[in-house]
Amino acid sequence: MNTAFPSSPTSTPHIIDGKAAAQAVLINVKAAVEAEGLTPGLAVVLVGNDPASAVYVRNKSRRAEECGFLSRQYDLPADASEARLLELITELNADPAIHGILVQLPLPEQINAYKVIQAIDPLKDVDGFHYVNVGHLSTGAMKEALVPCTPLGALHLIQSVIGNDLRGKHAVVIGRSNIVGKPMANLLLQHDCTVTLVHSRTADPAAVCRQADIVVAAVGVPGLVKADWIKPGAIVIDVGINRVETPDGGRLVGDVDYATVAPLSTAITPVPGGVGPMTIAMLMQNTLKAARRLTTGEQPGE
Repeated sequence: MNTAFPSSPTSTPHIIDGKAAAQAVLINVKAAVEAEGLTPGLAVVLVGNDPASAVYVRNKSRRAEECGFLSRQYDLPADASEARLLELITELNADPAIHGILVQLPLPEQINAYKVIQAIDPLKDVDGFHYVNVGHLSTGAMKEALVPCTPLGALHLIQSVIGNDLRGKHAVVIGRSNIVGKPMANLLLQHDCTVTLVHSRTADPAAVCRQADIVVAAVGVPGLVKADWIKPGAIVIDVGINRVETPDGGRLVGDVDYATVAPLSTAITPVPGGVGPMTIAMLMQNTLKAARRLTTGEQPGE
């Protein structure tokens, strides 16, 4: 693993292969399951028939099966009541064969997503969204925390380039969502980065980003980050997945203007094929962690 941090860009920046990195994580998870004789149980709940959500859920279920997990998918109709979903979560919380519960977001408007997330047993909250897990992460209790999968995957990719020691690096996270931006900032802070969180009310975000050794873009605005936002030699992690219309029907792009930013960077993630594949891989890793804890009876902090 390369632990050097180049101070200037290369003519051919390293394109971070998220698919390969995700596959390596999945191989390790499957090997651990086989070696430890565990059968982690993952329950994925889909409410409604949103096509994109249905694809995500199928992919998660398929990866779980490939890793040797017990995989269950629960499909509720779009008009399902909040009470019905909460009843299902209560059942899954009590099911000893299930170690991870994931409710696919977004949920229909009649259901309060925050109420649903908080109903999940924190020990089975493999998305890392329960307030208990948010608190563990923000206070640095990393052994106890189940960390949101996308930020965890982004961190994995950063460390694949410059090693595990991130001390002293200035990281700028663009976006302050509860799903990516805030947990990403907390993760980097726990790894001793100096962290700046840029958001819609930040004065001159481009000037802030130009100071960064590591830039993580997660706002959902196609091509927001231009070349003049990037310090030469920075590592750029693009979490955005945006569909833009083109004459041939549309394509996926990130929050970073890849064509102009890539030549300035030491390493950059493409869209698609960068952070996206890591999200499911880290979900499997979180489920394995939850299964180990629940199977052994170990409680957080022990």
